[in-house]
Parts: sequence; C-alpha cells; structure tokens
Amino acid sequence: MMLLAAAAVGVAGGLALTRIDLGETLLEVTLPLRHDDIIRQQAADKDLDPALIAAVIYSESRFEDQTSHAGARGLMQITPQTAEVIEDLSGGTTFETEDLADPDINIAYGSFYLDHLLEVYDGNEIAALSAYNAGEAHVNEWGGAELEAEDIGFDETRGYVDEVLDKREEYREHYADDLGL
Repeated sequence: MMLLAAAAVGVAGGLALTRIDLGETLLEVTLPLRHDDIIRQQAADKDLDPALIAAVIYSESRFEDQTSHAGARGLMQITPQTAEVIEDLSGGTTFETEDLADPDINIAYGSFYLDHLLEVYDGNEIAALSAYNAGEAHVNEWGGAELEAEDIGFDETRGYVDEVLDKREEYREHYADDLGL
C-alpha cells in the first residue's frame, strides 16, 4: 500500500512538473521574449515602457530576425530609409544596412524611433504606433497628436495598434521580472 501511495505522489508530482513546463513552453511559443537585457537597457536609456518595446517587437517580427517584402529588417522591422532618418535625428554617421540584423542595433534604432514618435505626437501612443506602422504622413492626415483609434485610416494599422497595446499588457503580466517592471 505504501509503495502504491509513493507511486501516486510521484505521478502527481510529475504531472504538476509537466504542466508547469508545458505552460512555460506554451508561453514561449505564444508570447516569446528574447533580448530582454537589450530591451531593459533601451527602455531605461529612452524612458520607455519595456513592455511596449517587447510588444512592438512581437507585432513586427515575433522576435525572429527577418526581412519583409518592403525591405524592413530585423526584430523591430526598420526599413533602410527609416534607419537613415534615425541616423540623422540621432547624429549618427556610420549606419550600414547590414547593421539592422544586429539585435542590439535594431532594438536601439527601433526604440529611438518609437521615442521620437511619442515625442512628435505628444505622448499619444495610438498616434506613435500608427506612425511606426503606416508612417507619419498618414498619421498627420488622420489627426496627428489628436488621433484616436477609430480615426486610423487603415484596418491593418488599426489592428496593429490594437495588437501592440494588447500584447503590452500580456508582457507586463507574464514578464514583469524579465523586463524590470
């Protein structure tokens, strides 16, 4: 009888351990987080919410280095043209397109641009995220710093903004320690 009870405890313990491992594995698949050290550093340097940076990366690339059909590169999907704007705004002089594949540089550039857009649009996250996705010219047509979600002119951009804001909350909930929140 004692052997049977020990076996039952062992099986129950194994199931609990497996459930925890499966939960963490599922979270890694459904809400990945990589480069949290870079995200924390860039968030601190630019006074940004690290969960917002993680959510932008999630929405742009699902944390996979890639190049889009439009030529946007890396985790934060920066186009070479946007990288040149960022270089000009930041006073940089050594940008190479290949640099966008480097997570340190890509997250630094994307965070700089996100911070710039938040400044341009007086802290309006909806406008800044819309500009990150669709460009400043569109956001300015849609209402600029006064832009509200229902005023976004492209369904894709509205979906992007909704996804980033939803994912930011999920990153805050599931990765607060990793992101230094």
